[in-house]
Amino acid sequence: MPAKTSPSQFLTRENAALLLVDHQVGLFTGVRDIDTLELKHNVVGMAKALLALKIPVVATTTTESMWGPMIPELAEALRGGPKIERTTVNAWEEKRVVEAVKATGRKQLLVAGVSTDVCLAFPAISALADGYQTFAVVDASGSFTRRQGELGVIRMVQAGVIPVAYSNAAIEILGDNAAPEAEAVYGALGMPFAGLVLGLGQYFSKQH
Repeated sequence: MPAKTSPSQFLTRENAALLLVDHQVGLFTGVRDIDTLELKHNVVGMAKALLALKIPVVATTTTESMWGPMIPELAEALRGGPKIERTTVNAWEEKRVVEAVKATGRKQLLVAGVSTDVCLAFPAISALADGYQTFAVVDASGSFTRRQGELGVIRMVQAGVIPVAYSNAAIEILGDNAAPEAEAVYGALGMPFAGLVLGLGQYFSKQH
């Protein structure tokens, strides 16, 4: 009997999708385990980079009358795309969210949320149980205390969710620095060394 093959541990353009959960103005004000400007930079940069790679994005908010709207920078990055407002604590318990993810046809699911231990952990673990290979974008998520964030990550890892960072996930999907989307991806990520990467790419392209 042939050995059973496991899903690829690497994110691919053909199989990845992104789920953004509750990056809302009110919830942002309570984040304490990551600087909120850094969190905003990371989640907006990731969204822009993945859209440049044509990765489908599903965004959701919870009870906006209580927690406010999605942060405007992210809403702008999503280009006015639809978002799903729900009331369930676990985004995966909202049928419209599950249907939207299913409609992408992808089985690798990147998830980011505020807070890490609830908005991120609950749907990531639930999606994993439903057969998705889930990746927790830890630095595009935030918690109200450092301990809550740490425990949320531990719980996800124990369940089988794979922790990643916003930039390495996007670059992993990019796959090739010679790809036509490379400049847009690195520019969106806004990493300190991105200018050097782009400059070197332009230099070497002129040599050929």
